[in-house]
Amino acid sequence: MTELDEKEPFERIDVEQAKTLIGQGFQVIDVREPFEWEQGRIPKATHIPLNTLLARAPELLTGDKIIFVCAEGARSAVACEVAAAVGRSDLYNLEGGTNAWTKAGNSLEK
Repeated sequence: MTELDEKEPFERIDVEQAKTLIGQGFQVIDVREPFEWEQGRIPKATHIPLNTLLARAPELLTGDKIIFVCAEGARSAVACEVAAAVGRSDLYNLEGGTNAWTKAGNSLEK
């Protein structure tokens, strides 16, 4: 198997797909820094900064069906990998993060 054959343990999704999954009860975990979280977040998201997640993933990630989000999608992709490594499944990365969410006309809660 070559590197190109390896599949990521998560799916990359856009804002519309994220909204559908949220409507189906998927949890949203925002891995941005506290100052970013304070500026606004996707409604009903849970805040677990990436560094905290890296240190305590087994205790913090107790369920499956998770959408990870950050500002652009890079840190949340790392969070997806971490979640997969501790045995979580049904993992999704919101491509473009909160920036894509707002560009699509969705509001953030504060």
